[in-house]
Amino acid sequence: MQTSPTESVASLSPLGSRAAVRSILTFSYFTFICYLSIGLPLAVLPAFVHLRMGMHAALAGLVISIQYIATFLSRPWAGRISDTAGAKVSVLWGMAACTLSGIMLLAAAALHFSSTLTFTALILSRLALGVGESLGSTGATLWGISSAGPKHTAKVISYNGVATYGGLALGAPLGVMLDQDWGLVSLGLLTTVICAVSFFLALRKSPVPVSPGEHLPFSAVLGRIAPHGIALALGGIGYSVLATFVTLYYISRHWNPNGAAFCLTAFGVAFIAARLLFIQTINRFGGYAVAIVCLIVESLGVLVTWSAGSPWLASAGAAVTGFGFSLVFPALGVEAVKRVPEHNRGTALGVFTGFSDVSFFLVGPIAGAVIGAWGYGSAFLFALASVLAALGIVLVLREFQKR
Repeated sequence: MQTSPTESVASLSPLGSRAAVRSILTFSYFTFICYLSIGLPLAVLPAFVHLRMGMHAALAGLVISIQYIATFLSRPWAGRISDTAGAKVSVLWGMAACTLSGIMLLAAAALHFSSTLTFTALILSRLALGVGESLGSTGATLWGISSAGPKHTAKVISYNGVATYGGLALGAPLGVMLDQDWGLVSLGLLTTVICAVSFFLALRKSPVPVSPGEHLPFSAVLGRIAPHGIALALGGIGYSVLATFVTLYYISRHWNPNGAAFCLTAFGVAFIAARLLFIQTINRFGGYAVAIVCLIVESLGVLVTWSAGSPWLASAGAAVTGFGFSLVFPALGVEAVKRVPEHNRGTALGVFTGFSDVSFFLVGPIAGAVIGAWGYGSAFLFALASVLAALGIVLVLREFQKR
């Protein structure tokens, strides 16, 4: 059977396990930079818009949420660019867009004399950052898969996930500290510098050939990926509810709300530990088998958090939730990309990841409505039902695979 150019490159590069990890990390770096740039202003901008600029809280929320809208809408486009122009081009455009985001933050700080101009610059910064996230992270993932070889797909997706959460975890507190000492201009300057430097680092890296072949229409890719994406979105609601409502949940239980931060830390530590320790299980047992076990574990974690009688038990539930959810994305992602030809993998990754964006964006209003009707604890029951629904979808997908 004739191999594609990308497969030829992978086969000509005898990457052992350690060499593959080193190679993957050089591409996951660009994902890390994207999410570090996202994390830096994440905890700063709402207070900046609402308290310092005196604008309505809804506008403060818009500044944050508009980035997710831009990310979601540009995911398919980023995937198509990765497939047709190459993963390197996608990363370069992504780093350029993130650099532009930093420049617009600098502009917002410089235009402090006009609240309208400042707010406009912030919106443009967030839009550029959303597009940069799509291009940078999708391109970096495909670049890593193409360079390390298809057999390392799960590992590439996993390390990019660690880079995602690591960038956010580092960026948010760093942004708050910088803002307290030097103001918004420091965030804009740091974002501009690290993204511009990353652009030139990407420019120096060798590209991988674009796989030849007819590219499927977006609707065809969506149809093949949708069941996996829906399962991912439903499985991600456990994390989304925890991240969005855990503080209010603590308050409703008359617990110290400061402990909610520890709850999220427990989730994050368990999430990263599971990815680093058990990523090989996907290649060994298959994506569907791993996803099924992980969703069962995640559902148990959500159940423990919902029924917790103490903050420590809630944190334990959060840790189990993180441990279970950790491999859901790479396990389903491996199976999803198998559903399309190699030259459509970028589009498939963009579409698949877009379902995760939908989950994070919609869980706030939907779970909020559930809370309004039945109280804060009901949000975790809603999450439990969603995770179990994801489990049902994966079980059906595995049965279809056997036929």
